[in-house]
Amino acid sequence: MSRCQTDCVEKPLRMCFEMMGSFIGSHPWWFLFAPLIVSSALGSGFYFLQDGMSNDIEEQFTPADGPAKMERKYVEETFPRNCSMFSSLRLSTAGSYGTVIATSDGNILTTELLHNILDLDLRIRSMQVEFGNHSFEYGDICAKVMDSCASSDFLDIIEYNASNVESVNLTFPWYHTDRKSIPLYLSLGSVEVHTETSFIESAKAVQLHYYLEGSNHAKNNLWLESFISLLSNESSSSLQVSFSTSKSMQWEFERSPASVINLFSITYTVVVTFSILTCCRSDNVRTKVWVAFCGVLCTGLAILSGFGVMLLLGQPFVMTAASCPFMILGIGLDDMFIMISCWQRSRVLDTVPDRMGATYRDASVSVTITTITDALSLFLGCSSPFGSVRSFCLYAGICVCFCYLYSITFLGACMALNGRREAENRHWFTCATVPEDFPSGSSKAFRACCVGGGYNRTTEKEETEPIDYFLQHFLSPCLSHKGYKVFVFLCYSGYLVLSIYGIHLLKEGLDIKNLALDDSYLIRYYNHQEQHFSKYGYNVMVAVKQPISYWDDDDQRDLNSCISAFKNLNFVNSTLAWFTSFKHYAGTSNLNISSKETFFSHLANFLELNPMFKLDLNLTSGKAIQASRFFLQTLTHSPLNEIMTEFRRTAEDCPFKLLVYHPAFIYFDQYMFISNSTIQTVLIAVSAMLLVSIILIPNPLCSICVAFAICSVVVGVVGFMSLWGVSLDTISMINLIMSIGFSVDFSAHISYAFVSSPKGDVDQKAAEALSHLGYPIMQGALSTILGVVVLSMSGSYIFRTFFKIMFLVISFGLLHGLVFIPVFLTLWKRSTERSHSECTQHKCTPIHLYTGFPALNRTVCTCQAK
Repeated sequence: MSRCQTDCVEKPLRMCFEMMGSFIGSHPWWFLFAPLIVSSALGSGFYFLQDGMSNDIEEQFTPADGPAKMERKYVEETFPRNCSMFSSLRLSTAGSYGTVIATSDGNILTTELLHNILDLDLRIRSMQVEFGNHSFEYGDICAKVMDSCASSDFLDIIEYNASNVESVNLTFPWYHTDRKSIPLYLSLGSVEVHTETSFIESAKAVQLHYYLEGSNHAKNNLWLESFISLLSNESSSSLQVSFSTSKSMQWEFERSPASVINLFSITYTVVVTFSILTCCRSDNVRTKVWVAFCGVLCTGLAILSGFGVMLLLGQPFVMTAASCPFMILGIGLDDMFIMISCWQRSRVLDTVPDRMGATYRDASVSVTITTITDALSLFLGCSSPFGSVRSFCLYAGICVCFCYLYSITFLGACMALNGRREAENRHWFTCATVPEDFPSGSSKAFRACCVGGGYNRTTEKEETEPIDYFLQHFLSPCLSHKGYKVFVFLCYSGYLVLSIYGIHLLKEGLDIKNLALDDSYLIRYYNHQEQHFSKYGYNVMVAVKQPISYWDDDDQRDLNSCISAFKNLNFVNSTLAWFTSFKHYAGTSNLNISSKETFFSHLANFLELNPMFKLDLNLTSGKAIQASRFFLQTLTHSPLNEIMTEFRRTAEDCPFKLLVYHPAFIYFDQYMFISNSTIQTVLIAVSAMLLVSIILIPNPLCSICVAFAICSVVVGVVGFMSLWGVSLDTISMINLIMSIGFSVDFSAHISYAFVSSPKGDVDQKAAEALSHLGYPIMQGALSTILGVVVLSMSGSYIFRTFFKIMFLVISFGLLHGLVFIPVFLTLWKRSTERSHSECTQHKCTPIHLYTGFPALNRTVCTCQAK
């Protein structure tokens, strides 16, 4: 495999970076102030942040080209809304409304409790809301039916008198009167009925709806805000009240970014502390305290520039992008640790420009690989059909690019200035020149605080870290023990088994209530909704998109077969159709509707008696039925995505052109797209990562390790996130796309260090790779985890999910880099690389190998016989 190595891309890249490092080392002030000026200018884009906010839930969390959106367009065009005949059943959207659920531990259908509910209803209807110079109440903006406000069916039945509940024989789920049938399952929850009849014995919940007309959005929003304020202060010892509005989820979702502002400041404090501690040295000259601080500042500049330029270009800012800073912080520090590691392995006695040139030459491949893989995986995510995913990936991808740019300019300048201080043997804090050795008679305090500048006289490099000693003398030798290898293989087998088991349990789709904060009043409402009103699901609209001869026996037979097919679905409970009611009306009135003329003549009379059914017909000027619709009541014992899929499949099998629709289908469409979109993006990203690894670290073994690590980490993340209670939705999809780039980092470093090692024994090659690269990998992993760990305390599902998946990605990536891959690499028994002396002995041409880490740079040969 060594014969396949080539440096046609790597060598020019390293030479360019070496020249750049030397130039920055000679002129650091230019590269210090230029990024500050650029980031300040681009940061002006934050002025447009409020205008650029785009947090519409439907726009960002539903597929842009979902079938339900085209179905809704057809419904709105074919069955236009009649403002004087409101019907919640026939809405093409959720509408504008407020809703209340009153619950009780016992039977709520008592005179006392119903009196309390009626009192609450009166206060809601009479609530005065200020608008400009006048006030209005519910009756002024309510949705109307025949010039009266749409009212609660249950309260209409008892005639708004609590005492009447004792005299009315309520039936469930439908209450039938002489004129119409009323669906009480929409108003009463947790109902107990008589075993032999459908009479209601008790109920534990009552739900009331207050629908508003949609003409004046400003008034509607003011009334809904007052509605929320009124019910927020509602408390009773006998009734538990929960509430929601049509705008509640949107308003609660927009609160989420503010919930992490304090966490972001905590994150920066923790990460700055961690960076300083890990870069701090006992030597007062060689310590990298200021470099660590500037490394964190560098990521801040990258975030400021990345967000700023996107806002200046008018790119919508979605709330999911608010988690970008936590990720960028980890990426930027990873680059910083690599550059510091390379600086420490450069020759101390060289000039600062020479040391900077050596640092950039050795760090260029590593930093470039991590940037390209991270940015590429994010930019590939911009092809997602979900707006929230596209926005996050675009903002994060641009920030990664700025992080790379500022790492090689601003951070490099800071390292050069720090290097000048070290070259002059100045104290890290006071900048005063200090002695390298202990003066005779100096105190312990003086030795600890006022001495520094030592280095290894043999290697002429800075002293190694204690963790390097641990990795070299304790962890690395374990690789040669068969017992350790067996243990690792058993652990990996268990890892795979649990991952596959988790994938088997993986749920799909974003539960809409997860967009609200944990302390939101909506959580209580959704819990009551699920507890008391979860048996009956949606009333799904079925539109007949073509003219049908309803009076013709053949067409009636075909239509009845379609309806029967829908009824045979195990989640369909009942139907509501104008033509069924019309046939019943004709039958009870002994009317003949077997011809076109008689059908339409009697239909006109029927629609006068039942004007609501006019909304279900699209009649031409010639009184032809161009299109019509009917409704199917569903039960919720089947998954929502299966309900929608089965409805659409049944509609396609009918001889007529049918369309099934419900406003919730807009959100259910995500089930059709999320899996395929995720798999497609992951496969494309994996292929792109392999191409990058082949170009920049051209060795077949490295490519195999990269492919193995990506697939293994992604499988583990998907499986364990399922076991951790995370579903596959747009939020987790964002993180899975990120995980591809992160999983490359650890595997690429370790595998390339392995194949470039001059050791002849595979155990020794793996041990050397681990001892030299273990510490930078651990630093990068821990800094990334610390960058997101505070999100675990967030009250938002979005940010908690971000933490969970990032934690899994980094943990599994670190596990693969330090444990699994080093052991698996020892199975590669062929080793054709030899030392320089062997090259001379065998008369072979030596080849200089550069690994991206100076300690691993080797002169090796392929020993091709001359």
